Amino acid sequence: MFTGLIQHLGRIEDLTPRRGGPEASSEAEAISLAVRAVGMDQPAVGDSVAVNGCCLTVASEPEVDEGAILVRFDVIPRTLELTMLGELEVGSAVNLEPALRVGDQLGGHIVQGHVDGVAIVDSVSRDGDDVRIWCRLPEPLRPLVVDRGSITVNGVSLTVTETDGERFCIALIPVTLEDTTLGSLAVGDRVNIECDMLARVVARMLESRMPG
Repeated sequence: MFTGLIQHLGRIEDLTPRRGGPEASSEAEAISLAVRAVGMDQPAVGDSVAVNGCCLTVASEPEVDEGAILVRFDVIPRTLELTMLGELEVGSAVNLEPALRVGDQLGGHIVQGHVDGVAIVDSVSRDGDDVRIWCRLPEPLRPLVVDRGSITVNGVSLTVTETDGERFCIALIPVTLEDTTLGSLAVGDRVNIECDMLARVVARMLESRMPG
């Protein structure tokens, strides 16, 4: 479990395609993803880290080099299908958050690291020191995003300020622009979206009550 409060920024050091394993089709490929981060506590093999909001498992012992660590993750084809991780390139910046531990403060909202889909940045505008971003949602996610509800965008816990049926708007304050990758978003960029867990639960309850 995560909070959506980004702890560190990382950079993609390496992306290596590999076969997705026996559960995948012969055409499917996974990737081995290496992320370099400065100042991050060294995770153990098997620990969970949210990378742009997607919960990944540390695949091997991290390498330590001059105050930075290099952490490797295996990303399966299904994750590549549901997220934008496959669009990353060497040098891309990513948001990082280690999993919550007992006693940690829950300062954002409950984030599972299970990306629901990908939205497309539709517009970016400045409003004083803040930045307003409108994102276009895939149709299945539209009922799950409501005004003043919580949403996770590339791993960042945010509040929806407006919706128009197909899109939602978020307002980014200076600290968010400085401490996350969201300040570099441009029109046409694709972002990982995790809808509020409560909204998903309510939607499933309503579906189960529908006749047929």
